[in-house]
Amino acid sequence: MEEVLVIGAGLAGSEAAWQLAKRGVRVILYEMRPKKLTPAHKTGFFAELVCSNSLRSKDLTNAVGLLKEELRRLGSIIMESADINQIPGGKALVVDRERFAKFITEKLKNHPNIRFICEEMTEIPTDRVVIVATGPLTSDPLAMSLAKLISEPFLHFYDAISPIVYAESIDWEKVFVADRYGEEEGAYVNCPLTKEEYERFVQELLLAEKVPLHPFEEPKYFEGCLPIEVMAERGIDTLRYGPMKPKGLIDPRTGKEPYAVVQLRPENAERTLYNMVGFQTKLKYHEQERVFRLIPGLEKAEFARYGSIHRNTFVNAPKVLTPYLQLKNYPNVFLAGQITGVEGYVESTAMGLVAAINAYRLIKGKDLVIPPPETAIGSLVHYLQFSNPKHFQPMNVNWGLFPEISGKRKLKKEEKVRALVERALKALEDWRRELD
Repeated sequence: MEEVLVIGAGLAGSEAAWQLAKRGVRVILYEMRPKKLTPAHKTGFFAELVCSNSLRSKDLTNAVGLLKEELRRLGSIIMESADINQIPGGKALVVDRERFAKFITEKLKNHPNIRFICEEMTEIPTDRVVIVATGPLTSDPLAMSLAKLISEPFLHFYDAISPIVYAESIDWEKVFVADRYGEEEGAYVNCPLTKEEYERFVQELLLAEKVPLHPFEEPKYFEGCLPIEVMAERGIDTLRYGPMKPKGLIDPRTGKEPYAVVQLRPENAERTLYNMVGFQTKLKYHEQERVFRLIPGLEKAEFARYGSIHRNTFVNAPKVLTPYLQLKNYPNVFLAGQITGVEGYVESTAMGLVAAINAYRLIKGKDLVIPPPETAIGSLVHYLQFSNPKHFQPMNVNWGLFPEISGKRKLKKEEKVRALVERALKALEDWRRELD
């Protein structure tokens, strides 16, 4: 019987082990907990939910709701446990944390094709098929082993994420497109602020509520990725000489430099998503909406991703991963979960499923597969493959990652979402039949 080594029994590793085992593959599942705990984990259960016990929206009109439905249709053990162990949570899929993890642990430990070893792996073998699914708190020895395989500059240990807004929610009448000194090709969208608008923005930024640090986080920041609110605390003009500096930008409507400016950079080739440059933050999500909507042009901004700063081990996926989630230099080694550069419980699970399908196909001598980009799972894989490696950051699933709906008539938002969902589920069913 063929054998695959899975390192890490979080959400992605548990999903990968399950998908392989049910296909008749023998799995050796390594997990260092509870013998050695991370700074965040408290138990030895597989798929322990470290932060929230919410898997976010249940609604199919939400991209993560669609992602969950795709996982259900592909036989996800994570979704099976979530559905069985859910508790009241309104429109969100909220689970009983302990029962959720215990269900998965028992099913995996009792599967005849899975052998569990409670030890820390410190080296990644390259002479066999391996799935590395050790998550954002990967132990230092294993992280160093991975860094050697991919070359260190492409491994990140710190996650400074700026918010991303949907292009269609920007007020294009209030912004202008230009690069500093006209050096590039009009890639940046600029939101100009007057002195009064800037000072009000800074005042509200300083008053806004912040996310409290986790017990395992230290309030230390690199100077190159300070939270925007920390920069604002250093003085009223700090932001104006930092990420909001207007130098080299001429507003074509006035012929002058604005007093301050917020720059938005395209996040994808289709320019459906824009990143707020230099706006990494620890503000609570509702405060990000309130304060950032004070910026001219963003009064009605809709956020595909909120800003954050936290410890996270992840690779620069466009540089080091194939579209099948293998390391380009070591095709026997697959990555899964947040270490690939996705963000979130459900997204991590999805990457565990894709890595397992391709690991199975590799040992069976079959062609490896990529989920259709029209699906939620495929949109994430596409993001990992085709993002700009110079600015790569982890991403949640969102509608801005999906290919546009073709057609002459512009669809209303509700119609567009319905069309995206219908197209995604059809593409998934077609792909699933091909897999079978």
